Amino acid sequence: MSFKFEKLKVWQKALDLADEIDQLSKTFPKEEIYVLNSQMKRAADSISLNIAEGSTGQSNAEFIRFLRYALRSDIEVVSCLHLAKRRKYLNDDRFLELYVACEEVLVMINGLIKSLS
Repeated sequence: MSFKFEKLKVWQKALDLADEIDQLSKTFPKEEIYVLNSQMKRAADSISLNIAEGSTGQSNAEFIRFLRYALRSDIEVVSCLHLAKRRKYLNDDRFLELYVACEEVLVMINGLIKSLS
């Protein structure tokens, strides 16, 4: 038996992104552990969590509402990436790699929203 969200490619991609962000955050300096580190990890985790939570709703409108929350969390991760780059916690190549992963998740979430509308 499986849950509806487990079959969604966007949910699987969001899990991959959360894993990548978790690995990145482990390289941040200790003074960021309760600041950028925590914020970035929570935002990345929130993407897949909102997709999962919304998928169990009673209507497409409710699912779309949670997908929009996931979308906002994805954008928050992008902003955190910019902060991390400015603070020299990641190089340009790693920034671009994670930025592109965020873009892919964004496109997939938007596509799912359109298919449910």
